[in-house]
Amino acid sequence: MIAIFLATVLGMEAFAWAMHRWVMHGPLWGWHRSHHEPRDGLLEKNDLFALVFALPAIVLIAIGLHAWIWALPVGLGVTAYGMIYFFFHDGLVHRRFPTVVSGKSGFWKRRIQAHRLHHAVHTKEGCVSFGFLWVRSARALKAELAQKRMSSSSGV
Repeated sequence: MIAIFLATVLGMEAFAWAMHRWVMHGPLWGWHRSHHEPRDGLLEKNDLFALVFALPAIVLIAIGLHAWIWALPVGLGVTAYGMIYFFFHDGLVHRRFPTVVSGKSGFWKRRIQAHRLHHAVHTKEGCVSFGFLWVRSARALKAELAQKRMSSSSGV
């Protein structure tokens, strides 16, 4: 059960990367765009994704408690990833609320820098770094961003 929980938490990073890259920066850009623009108020349209992603976790936990025990660690793993994402992405990276983590460790500095490079682009195309826990070095992301900017300015 613990192995399933941990595998789910780690697997959620791949799922979140794919959703961010292909859905949020694709057909649901209308919701996600608010996250790439200055926020006016406490909430943004992008926050609706938290509700959408919470629903399967709630269903899996309910199924795990009442019908099929193996669904429980999956639902809890999805929930744990969502909590990690919320506290560290919204709190630490975007400073929407105070956190107890300073963000000064190499681990968090790398993630914060990667996410800021993602936000260097305000359109759905041309962004880098769609993950959160697994990120490439800032040097690699800056090179990719520069290459994308050169390609788009030359019409390629």
